[in-house]
Amino acid sequence: MARYTGPSWKLSRRLGISLSGTGKEIEKRPYAPGPHGPNQRKKMSEYGQQLQEKQKLRHMYGVTERQFRNLFDRAGKLKGVYGENFMILLESRLDNLVYRLGLARTRRQARQLVNHGHITVDGKRLDIPSYQVKIGQTIGVREKSNNFAIIKEAVEVNNFVPDYLTFDADKLEGTFTRLPERSELPAEINEALIVEFYSR
Repeated sequence: MARYTGPSWKLSRRLGISLSGTGKEIEKRPYAPGPHGPNQRKKMSEYGQQLQEKQKLRHMYGVTERQFRNLFDRAGKLKGVYGENFMILLESRLDNLVYRLGLARTRRQARQLVNHGHITVDGKRLDIPSYQVKIGQTIGVREKSNNFAIIKEAVEVNNFVPDYLTFDADKLEGTFTRLPERSELPAEINEALIVEFYSR
C-alpha cells in the first residue's frame, strides 16, 4: 500500500487530528470533510474505532502500511507494553527525529530532507527516512546543506525540542539521549485500540 500523498488538511479533518502539528486544519472546520460534515452523527463500530486509530497514527508519522505493520511486529518482540513499544519505534525513526529537532517544519518535509541526502547520523550521510536511530547517536545537517533555506526557517520558528533529545542550534545537530516516555508521545492516540486491531 502506497504512502498517502493527497491533501493532508482533508485527511486531518477526516481523522480528527492535526497531521501537520500546527492545529490549523482543525481550527477552521473541526468536522469531517464532505457535504454532511458538521451534521454527521454516525456511531462508529468497535472495528471502525480501531481502524481509525491505526490510520491516525500511520498518517501522523507518514509511513506506508507495510512499514507500519513491520514495526508493529517488531514491537511485539520487545519487553514491555506492546503499544508503547510500537510508538517508541515510530518515534525513533530518523525522519521523525529530524522533525522533532526542529530541522523541518513537518514530518513530510523531514522525510524529504533525509531522502535528498541533507541529513547525517554520527557524521555519515544517511538517506533512509525509516532508519531506527539508536540512543547516543547524533543527527546533524550535512555541511553543504547548512544554509539550506528550509532548514534555517524551521530552526528559527521551532521553540520546543523534547527532553529525550539535545539540540545545538549553532551546529545544527542533536543527540538522541534516551527513549521517550509514553507521556512524551502523542496524547491523542489510543495505542491499545491499534493492538486490538492487529490482534483480530
